[in-house]
Amino acid sequence: MVRSGGRGWYAKVLAAALGVTAVAGLSSFWNARIGSGEERPGQGVSAPPAQSQDRKAAPVPAGIVHASDAGARGVNITIDDGPDPAWTPEVLRVLRDNGVKATFCMVGTQARAHPDLVKAVVAAGHRLCDHTVSHDVTMDRKSEAYQSKQILDAERMITEASGGVRPLYYRAPGGAFTPYSRRLAASHGMRPLGWNIDSKDFERPGTEAMVATVKDEISNGPTLLFHDAGGDRSQTVAALREVLPWLKEQGYSFGFPVR
Repeated sequence: MVRSGGRGWYAKVLAAALGVTAVAGLSSFWNARIGSGEERPGQGVSAPPAQSQDRKAAPVPAGIVHASDAGARGVNITIDDGPDPAWTPEVLRVLRDNGVKATFCMVGTQARAHPDLVKAVVAAGHRLCDHTVSHDVTMDRKSEAYQSKQILDAERMITEASGGVRPLYYRAPGGAFTPYSRRLAASHGMRPLGWNIDSKDFERPGTEAMVATVKDEISNGPTLLFHDAGGDRSQTVAALREVLPWLKEQGYSFGFPVR
């Protein structure tokens, strides 16, 4: 995928920073707060209100989140790599039919190409997650400047595509987190997000195999990984149609990753 950025990006960041300073001087209750936190993945409740792109997101912990805000019997459905015009609407339909909210980890270039789908995700009450600009699974071996550009450019692309709603999480492609990337994301209000159960849908092993994986591994933790882009996702859609009702039957409820 094509990466975006360049000097124009740095100019936008500087302008945004100056804008925040000016606004803070005019209104006493707009206090800028910057924070940091500090971890390898394995690892909430309605859609957040739209936030201005010129306001700093509240800092969150930098540790990779595992838990669900739905409690001990909560599960988090996460959907990666989209949005995709063929499969994101199908995934949204399954989630709606089952009354489930999910977290969509979006690639920046995909969000920029399909802003209507980003807005549809937000309108349905789901949450957004920054999945970098180009889904580089070797990010943990790249410079801090490169990591920063991948994360912050994607944050901007997703926020613009959504109409002003920021991503609340950051998921490194392939789990390629670094201490630096976690702190950077957290300082921008994006909690690093891992997973506990990989459905392996990216390999297209068959619907039955994906369902069996979820059933066999649900005790591993609450966060499930699926995809809505990167190829034919018909197996994913079919697996979700089986998995979501089954989880309800087992007494699980659906939430978002804790912040």
